[in-house]
Amino acid sequence: MINSSINTFDFIVVGTGPAGAVIAKTLTDDKKTSVLVLEAGENNDKDQPISDSRFAPELEEQFFPQYFWQGEGIPQPGVDNRSFEWTTGRLSGGGSSINGEQYVRPTPSVLREWEMLLGPLWSPEKAIENFKHLENFHGKTNSPEFHGFNGRLNIRQTPKNPPSMTKKLVSAMEQATGFNKILDYNDPRTPIGPFTRWQLFQKNNGQRESSSTAFLSSDVMTPDGFGVNGRKLRVLYKSTSLRILFNGQTAIGIEFLKEGKKVKAFARKKVIISAGINSAQLLMLSGIGPANDLLQVGIPVVFDNPNVGEFLTNHTLNTATFTVNQKDVSELQRDPFALYTGGAFLPNPLSGINDRRRGVQLIGIFSEGNLTIAILFLQPRSRGAIKIQSNDPLKIVLADEGFLDNRYDLEAIKAIYKTYIKSIAEKLSSIDRNYKLVNPTLEMIENDDELEEFIKENFDHNHHQQSSLRMAPFNRGGVVDRFGNVHGVDNLIVADASIIPFTVDGNTSASAYLIGYTIAKHLTE
Repeated sequence: MINSSINTFDFIVVGTGPAGAVIAKTLTDDKKTSVLVLEAGENNDKDQPISDSRFAPELEEQFFPQYFWQGEGIPQPGVDNRSFEWTTGRLSGGGSSINGEQYVRPTPSVLREWEMLLGPLWSPEKAIENFKHLENFHGKTNSPEFHGFNGRLNIRQTPKNPPSMTKKLVSAMEQATGFNKILDYNDPRTPIGPFTRWQLFQKNNGQRESSSTAFLSSDVMTPDGFGVNGRKLRVLYKSTSLRILFNGQTAIGIEFLKEGKKVKAFARKKVIISAGINSAQLLMLSGIGPANDLLQVGIPVVFDNPNVGEFLTNHTLNTATFTVNQKDVSELQRDPFALYTGGAFLPNPLSGINDRRRGVQLIGIFSEGNLTIAILFLQPRSRGAIKIQSNDPLKIVLADEGFLDNRYDLEAIKAIYKTYIKSIAEKLSSIDRNYKLVNPTLEMIENDDELEEFIKENFDHNHHQQSSLRMAPFNRGGVVDRFGNVHGVDNLIVADASIIPFTVDGNTSASAYLIGYTIAKHLTE
């Protein structure tokens, strides 16, 4: 427990996910700056399901209550009124401790949009420089100048020797799409094409690399959360943030629940919220949000910002399932930590032949005796919202992800099946007739009504939530400015994937690390 006489720090950080952990370490590197970090969960880095990467697919599907916030979003009219989990990691490392480990940087085409809105701090060139500082890359690339080899974040390109199943799938993808195989999808020169080797947040031995293992490791702090070697860091686990404390419109601290007791801690300089999908709720509980909504549930308004909780975006997720050649299965055990059997980044099939931006992510996964291609549409136009329904901090928000609300998204997913999946299925069967598309069938893809029905029934849920607290000018839908400062108040920053201004074209965790590091460096300068 914090002693009340020493409960003031230079900075308070809420959350130990990719942004929060990076910020905490970076700010305390000078051995002068004091930082308190609050983490609702515990440190489970040594638990086998967390450390052993082979558990990653299972973790993402089963939402173990010891590692996840437990919650559900509201029913989605666009997908037959189905509802999906509303959750993230509730443990040290946040989402980075329970995700599917894919390391996908946003491409220059996305970052140019960020730069046009926010200035050179978010340019592709600056992002590459920051990723190089973060990264310790173990793999092959044609462009080593775009990778880092001395950072704290281990990135393993897997597997070294792709098995037959992967080679067959990637060969079929090449033939079906006309795009040549690429070696390194995080090379800004080769963002598009099929590939045999994913880049994963892993150490060389296949153990998971999370923000906790990389930035809150034993050379940074003790197991019970005290900074080592003169580092003025204190990490408190089992500490659930309830409200940001204000003096007028200046953030001065956090009220939190620590093992059943309410505690307050204070910040001399800044309060930094890095709570992922929970950040919007924390702002609203503290009086920052749409004034009418706040007043309705009895929360005094500190700053009326109707943008809080709006513009919530998530990539879509569907699948295509194939039978396999059983002789190919044993080879997958050569590198059981590789997790995936090839993949591709491809243009949006609705965008026209000259568009070379990433619009589609395909992920090969061997599971339950079949080969499944996970299909992500990366340019959704549907937007959701997070609404507060109570001034009780322990009551869940109303999270509406707005899936397929915009008809364009459904048309794009249909086009992915018709343009890419159908062709891949035909080429894969001609390479090895044991590989046959069974769900959806080729006949279903040809029938528009059946395909739509299949997409809605088969629709699944990504944990790529972003943009509910957009980084943008206030009059352009923003909640924070380009440095993460919350509009309308002082000394309050948000730094996590919720401030992404334009949808990223791949998994969100790399972008969250980038956001944390960029904002931390700005604070230290």
